[in-house]
Amino acid sequence: MSAGAEDADRGPGRLTALLIDACAQAIGAAGGHAGGVYLRSRTPGLLRLAVLAGLPGPLFRSWWQLHSDSPFPVADTYRLGVRVVLPNATETMRRYPQFAAGLPFPFGSLYVPVAGAARTYGVLTVLRPPASDTAEVLEGLDRMERLARELGAALDQLDEDRETPVAWDDEPLCLRTPPAGRHAQRAGSFAWDPGTGAVTLDEPLRALLGVAAAAGGPAATRLGALTGALAPDDGHRIAAALRQTAAGRPPALPLYLRAADGALLLAELWKPPGAPPVGGPVRGVVRDTSAGAVADAAADLLPDGVFCVDRLGTIVYANPRAAGLLGRPRARLLGHSLWEAVPWLGQTAYEDHLRGALLSPEPVHFHVRRPPDDSRRTTPQPYEGDWLAVSVHPGPDLLTGTLRPANRVADASAGLTPEHGAPRTAPGTGGTGPAVDATTAPVYRPIVLAVALTEAVTARQVSAVVMRELLPAFGGRRLAIYLLQDRHLHLAWETGFPPGFLAPFEGVALDARLPGVETLTSGRPLFFDSMQALAAAYPGIPLDATEGARAFLPLIASGRPVGSCILGFDRARGFGTEERTVLTALAGVIAHAMEKARRYETETALARGLQRALLPRRLPAHPLLETAGRYLPGTQGMDVGGDWYDVVASGDGMALVIGDVQGHGVQAAATMGQLRSAVRAFALGDRPPDEVLSGVNHLLADLDPGLFASCCYIRLDPATGQARAARAGHPPPLLRHPDGRTEALDLPGGMVLGVDPGTPYPLTEFRVEPGAVLALYTDGLVERPGTDIDDGIAALGLALAEAGAPAARQGSPSLAGVADRIAVAARHTTDRPDDIALLLATRRHRHGDPR
Repeated sequence: MSAGAEDADRGPGRLTALLIDACAQAIGAAGGHAGGVYLRSRTPGLLRLAVLAGLPGPLFRSWWQLHSDSPFPVADTYRLGVRVVLPNATETMRRYPQFAAGLPFPFGSLYVPVAGAARTYGVLTVLRPPASDTAEVLEGLDRMERLARELGAALDQLDEDRETPVAWDDEPLCLRTPPAGRHAQRAGSFAWDPGTGAVTLDEPLRALLGVAAAAGGPAATRLGALTGALAPDDGHRIAAALRQTAAGRPPALPLYLRAADGALLLAELWKPPGAPPVGGPVRGVVRDTSAGAVADAAADLLPDGVFCVDRLGTIVYANPRAAGLLGRPRARLLGHSLWEAVPWLGQTAYEDHLRGALLSPEPVHFHVRRPPDDSRRTTPQPYEGDWLAVSVHPGPDLLTGTLRPANRVADASAGLTPEHGAPRTAPGTGGTGPAVDATTAPVYRPIVLAVALTEAVTARQVSAVVMRELLPAFGGRRLAIYLLQDRHLHLAWETGFPPGFLAPFEGVALDARLPGVETLTSGRPLFFDSMQALAAAYPGIPLDATEGARAFLPLIASGRPVGSCILGFDRARGFGTEERTVLTALAGVIAHAMEKARRYETETALARGLQRALLPRRLPAHPLLETAGRYLPGTQGMDVGGDWYDVVASGDGMALVIGDVQGHGVQAAATMGQLRSAVRAFALGDRPPDEVLSGVNHLLADLDPGLFASCCYIRLDPATGQARAARAGHPPPLLRHPDGRTEALDLPGGMVLGVDPGTPYPLTEFRVEPGAVLALYTDGLVERPGTDIDDGIAALGLALAEAGAPAARQGSPSLAGVADRIAVAARHTTDRPDDIALLLATRRHRHGDPR
């Protein structure tokens, strides 16, 4: 049983109560208008939205679950254990373009991890009005972090008390936030015992409903009297909801009911803590939401349609004109969700406008097209009244909307006509059918996948993105991607299939009669509603399950076959025309990404070979000097970098050189090769470091490659330890003394190479003791986005001290081992955008030296 279902059986339950309380407090603490809690699920890597407060769940279904590796702020917060602050839409677009593409509205959002002593349970998030910068939201963020820590500690305790770990595998609980209005609502509470049928009302509720004390007691009555007072024309709804709650299935949303005097009442039901899962008492609270009766009466007289929905999308007010324009009686509107009461509004374009009104503080204006009313139509041609101009004004508790017939002339003068951004009519309807959104799934899904694929550069990364985005979107459970090579299909990625099932299909030729082959050779996608249909079309084909459906999609990019994609479902299902169109379009997006990835992998192999050829194969040996160099390519981007290191014999000393050419690519590598050759030529002539950098600077300025470079050059005498150094815009070297103390050397530096031919490079002298370690490095080792480079240099100094300590205690320090330890730690950094070069040097003790 899932966590959510288990909680329902226990009434509100400890887990649900903890999540709801934390979410409500976080919204208030951060000044938000909505929020939620994501929890880990029992599916590895999958996060599910457990609580959503202040927003209608159906409008945000796409965000009910996401993978912890996806490029979204919730995933980063959970995976990295850090808070994420997005104060406004600009920052959101800069850092999370895929998230911004899905919710392109001006709002801010805050995310903090919910972590216990040993594990991270999920993420607490708040959506709030946009702020100009991060400083405006820090106070609220700190309060959220305290709440998240308290929630994590409570979940630790709950985890110990449960037989199964805390997880969430159900749909989210959609809740209303506490009202921010200034007018208090009249409210009362009641309890119902299903065993005896008795209903106990408190005094405020009896006063609200006008129910007198019955003979059974001063506050007792029967269920029929309660439902009759709550909703005389619709009492069966509250009675059914009470019975469902008693059976452990409380309604997901509060109930809106219309009392005998026309007042709109809000009823919420639950089971008290400690009540048996089935049976036992039911508690409820009833609120009068009609405190503004005078305002309602005034709005009833307005010539434009006026309606109000709460932040969960339920219609709480509609004047007669709005009911007329929407084509529904007021009784069919009040207490129902907007898209339930007016089904033709439940389309992607209109829902997108409503999402904008819920998230943005600015009003939203758009046009909708009503379906035809055949009772007053004599011609199928559209007429002016078919279009409605809609304005939605957001508020802290309610959204107020206005409706009026669209006026083409007036709206055109304002730059808004029914044709601007209006949905298209369904084909073949002659303009009279329900509106069809121009940005429905056939366009939206490929765009979302394409945005997600922009950061995937290898075939494996592309496959991981496809698994993360494609499977949840369509409810799939199995995925296999085959790529074409030498007229054979080879498996590039698979998930969900039984172990070893796909092994016989590895390397199949293009003449094999298999659906994965024929979809590619024919260029047509193949859809099978059931495994029986697949077996009938391909007799004798091995099946991995007895139930389910399969889709085989050709991966074709620019007319060239790339491979095929297999999408599997656990249950039999049909594939509608729209869904087939979406999947076919997605296959084209995947094919282009795979083609790009294969080119990248080929070019990267060549580029890495060029990089290795330009770096020294071995460093020169010296009886009194030990050196070790390491190079690591970046984990992002498609091109080779321009980092290099070198050790050159210079007179009776040794020159230690490290440099970094700006940018990446073949040009950067070629420039690096030229600079390395120039530095070697100057070093072999035993020129001082300042003259070396000046000469190389003149050379780079004369070549004018459009690139500049940083460099650090140290000329060291291994016999005396005397060192002279010059630096051109490069990070300072580190020196670990024989006693383990590590410092960054204060070397005055000059401008980077290639900018100003006449810039000077100061010369600095220092001494390197026997057993000390000198470390030269490029900025890729110490620089990370969002962190200070000084912090990175300090961390490298600590790593240098710790890496050398074990070897020093053994009495035979291994410089190669120290370099390996530092390189391994850097290699484990998955988001390393730049290359890394590292050069270590240490003076050996002279033979016979007592030390």
